[in-house]
Amino acid sequence: MSRQATVHEAADWPSHGGQAAALLKRFGLPDDHVVDDVSANLNPLGPPEWVASWLVTRLGGLSRYPSPDYASARQAIAAHNGVQPAQVLLTNGGAEAIFLATALHAGGRALLLAPSFGEYARACSAHRIETAENVLREPHFAGEMADLLEKAANADVVFLCRPNNPTGTLIPIDAVETLLAHTRETGTQVVVDEAFIDLSIGVEALTPLLKRYGHLVLLRSMTKFYTLPGVRLGYVLASENIVATMSHHQPPWSVNHLAAELVAPLLADSEFARLTQQWLASEQPRMGKALLALGLEVVPSHSCFFLVRPGVLQRERGVTSAALFERMLYKGLLARHTHSFKGLEGSWLRLALRDESANNRLLKVLHDCLC
Repeated sequence: MSRQATVHEAADWPSHGGQAAALLKRFGLPDDHVVDDVSANLNPLGPPEWVASWLVTRLGGLSRYPSPDYASARQAIAAHNGVQPAQVLLTNGGAEAIFLATALHAGGRALLLAPSFGEYARACSAHRIETAENVLREPHFAGEMADLLEKAANADVVFLCRPNNPTGTLIPIDAVETLLAHTRETGTQVVVDEAFIDLSIGVEALTPLLKRYGHLVLLRSMTKFYTLPGVRLGYVLASENIVATMSHHQPPWSVNHLAAELVAPLLADSEFARLTQQWLASEQPRMGKALLALGLEVVPSHSCFFLVRPGVLQRERGVTSAALFERMLYKGLLARHTHSFKGLEGSWLRLALRDESANNRLLKVLHDCLC
């Protein structure tokens, strides 16, 4: 099979970013081919400098079981978000939070957006949940509210990602409230994944809505903001009843000692949060304009990544997203393919933002690859 055929075949592509080894092998490149990774959406400022030495001081706790209720971590999260500790469930990353939220509706029906994060569909499959889709249409990936409300009425649970991954687009808060008011009448739970809420510009978190809508469930990830994907740390915010029910589906000691102990000091690091917002406020709008200036189609994003594809004139010259992905990889930059996102099937690429110098290199490589 030719390499070009391999590029266009959707099966067996890695289902997440940060999988350089698998893609180097796929394209016949040596293991030591140096690549800069712009496929994983992680804060380029992290982890905070103090984390490594802090972890060393906590190694003695590895000989003991963690606290089964993670009280101190939950209290820190509750204080940070203005909720009660009983409304917090600590999880082994955002992925476990998704699977626990899905477990509440095993054997039922779910409504998903397309394209969106693939773990919602995977979790639904694991719990024998029938899924329907609300399609977000190109080029701006906006959905029709009437269609969303109609389909939500026939579902036990609706999964939203806000900002949405991989598009970076945002369902406005008034639209979320409209959905919540509608689903309260139909008995449909609404699960909103806010994994990128702290890596976004001009995005208001939905936490205040928890007081008015008892069927709202919020999922959060701490690994992206603090660049700690190997630690696996996330949490759920919901009503006390929902959190209590979800906890029954969670294995004992799901979160390890080091991760649980990290929660409070991470949330207390206001300087790291300030520097992150300073970086994002500078680089996100700059890169959005620069990518457009290269002739790319760029989906307007509210977060730390952009969904792009070659523009019409570039595609007429044969520069497809598949070709651009391969050219970038050969030049040492790994973009996020979109073969695993239903509704995209590889026709776009997702690019994660990094620091200024790395972003400038990305622009240079893109320029060379598009010429």
